[in-house]
Amino acid sequence: MSLPDFTMRQLLEAGVHFGHQTQRWNPRMQEFIYGSRNGIHILDLTQTVPLLEQALGVIREVVAKNGRILFVGTKRQAQQPIADAAEKCAQYYMNHRWLGGTLTNWKTVSQSIKRLNEIDERMAEGAEGLTKKERLGMERDQQKLQASLGGIREMGGVPDLLFVIDVNKEDLAIAEAKKLGIPVVAVVDTNCSPDGVDYVIPGNDDAARAIALYCDLASRAALDGMSAQLGAAGVDIGEFEDAAEEVEDPGEAAEPAELDEVSAAMAAAVGTSMAPDAEGNASTGSAGDGNAEQDAPSDEAVHDDVAQKDAPLDIENSEPGEKVD
Repeated sequence: MSLPDFTMRQLLEAGVHFGHQTQRWNPRMQEFIYGSRNGIHILDLTQTVPLLEQALGVIREVVAKNGRILFVGTKRQAQQPIADAAEKCAQYYMNHRWLGGTLTNWKTVSQSIKRLNEIDERMAEGAEGLTKKERLGMERDQQKLQASLGGIREMGGVPDLLFVIDVNKEDLAIAEAKKLGIPVVAVVDTNCSPDGVDYVIPGNDDAARAIALYCDLASRAALDGMSAQLGAAGVDIGEFEDAAEEVEDPGEAAEPAELDEVSAAMAAAVGTSMAPDAEGNASTGSAGDGNAEQDAPSDEAVHDDVAQKDAPLDIENSEPGEKVD
């Protein structure tokens, strides 16, 4: 089974390893945290890589079995990547606002989708016979429904898998999925709880570059699953080759030499050594709590990427690696 190619170096460059301020952490994420620097938790990418590979494998398998995936990300910096990724692989998305009952009350949602389709047809015909006031009201309804339901109007039923960015913000979506037994793949930051998530991807859920990377990998995994599905059905999949980039065996994604390089980079980010101790465990600072902060060597890339999440940031003018709420 082939999966999208990615390396830990790409994750580092996208800022996937940066968590939230240490005082805002969720203790349930402790096992995925490598250490901290300047009051910011650093996630352990040596755990993120295999978990991300597992999640991509699940996405591929669902699509290969003709399943439907719903991409969910309503925070500002996730809206466009979520929509682009879903459209690229012919799946579905919600990126405006999660409507309560989207999954658990699909019958009612279907009626709203039907209403949207009717408005589109009426507007396409020129809305003849309507007054200016009625036309404006219909246009407002159309825009509102399109923003909320445009990404799922062709879904035709509840999805078989959810792909979620920011489990805190999308807690309602996850709760509905769990109520219906729909598995969830989600990026989980250090301030979130992995409870309710079937396939956890420990990572930065705020940086634009990190979100774009997750969405691109998920989309490519879905495209690979689509190719597998068409191939099993005897369909010529040559036309899809340009849609998905060439991939390699996931076992070859991270060579030992690269693991050493990335471990060194993570150690620099935390300001500690990754050298194993007498028991074979990586050292992360003092023996007290494993998250002790130390004076770290100068690292411009790390310094530029770490931002205080509590401070309001301009999304449009943020640096690619900045952390934003």
